[in-house]
Amino acid sequence: MSQKNGNTDNQYTFKIFRFNPDVDREPYYDTFISGFPRGTTVLEALLHIQETMDDSIAFRFSCRSAVCGSCGMLVNGAPVLACRTQLMALTGDQVLIEPLPNMDIIKDMVVDMKPFWDAYLRVEPWLHVNEEDTPEKEYLQSPDEVRKLDPYINCILCACCYGSCPVLGFEENYLGPAAIAKLFRFMSDSRDRRGAKFLEKVNSPQGLWACHTIFRCIDACPKDIRPTDTIEALRRKLVVYRFKKFFHLLKQDQK
Repeated sequence: MSQKNGNTDNQYTFKIFRFNPDVDREPYYDTFISGFPRGTTVLEALLHIQETMDDSIAFRFSCRSAVCGSCGMLVNGAPVLACRTQLMALTGDQVLIEPLPNMDIIKDMVVDMKPFWDAYLRVEPWLHVNEEDTPEKEYLQSPDEVRKLDPYINCILCACCYGSCPVLGFEENYLGPAAIAKLFRFMSDSRDRRGAKFLEKVNSPQGLWACHTIFRCIDACPKDIRPTDTIEALRRKLVVYRFKKFFHLLKQDQK
């Protein structure tokens, strides 16, 4: 044990996933042992290991404040943001660090996010407005309308929910929880004009109906968003829309 700034350093053993597809035939793990004071995050520990022990370790990070979502990875089997996960909060002194599942590995903890972003763009994550309704200055919202969005606007697109989703393990074309949650966020916005008809775009076995409601995405979200709830809400909205459309066509045929 050593003393640093009045804090006792605790020894941790890090088992870090390593794989460079350009060089390695199979993934492997490297082990590093180091002491860190209370309050050290997994990201800070990784940076220390990279700077002092092995500068070839690859991982993403940016803001270090749980805002950018760059440092999503598996820590002891759980998808987390490394910058907000403290070593002292983990069970024991063994720290297993691996990349997020459901995406190809570029190197070590750096994964190919292209499928995630492709799915995100498929839901058209922006406000749909009618040109004839465009106001001269701005779109206004009441405080109640803003509060309605509060549980869904904090998504930082870290892909922790995407990596935790078991459906993506066998259905790689599934939109995933983050994209559908973002669709719900925009369709719930009082300024959005796309209407329930837009849900036909996600009415498929790879869209709204792929979710098995296992709730792992809820457990994984670092911002306490509940993607499964949004999926269920959009399913109900789609069913109502389809029924209304069916009865409308039925009435048309009876005339």
